[in-house]
Amino acid sequence: MFSCYIIYSKKLDRYYIGYTENIEQRLIQHNSGVSTFTAKAQDRVLVYEELFESREAASKREREIKKKKSRNHIAWLIKTKNIKD
Repeated sequence: MFSCYIIYSKKLDRYYIGYTENIEQRLIQHNSGVSTFTAKAQDRVLVYEELFESREAASKREREIKKKKSRNHIAWLIKTKNIKD
C-alpha cells in the first residue's frame, strides 16, 4: 500500500504534502533532516493520510492536492478525513 500524506510543523506553521510506501519511515526521515525540503524543523507530525494500492494513484492524489495551492483546502481535508478515522 502507498500513502498520500500531509505533515505539519508547528514551529514553521507549514504543511508538507507527499507520498510514500512506508509512512513511519518517511516521517522519521522528515524529522531527522534526511529530507532537505523539510530539514528546517524536526517537529513534523502526520495530520492526514490516504491509502492507495499503487504508487501511481498515490502520486496522482499528491499532485491533485498540491495543484489546489490552498491552505484552506488542506485544512478542509484534515477536518473531513482525520487520520484517526
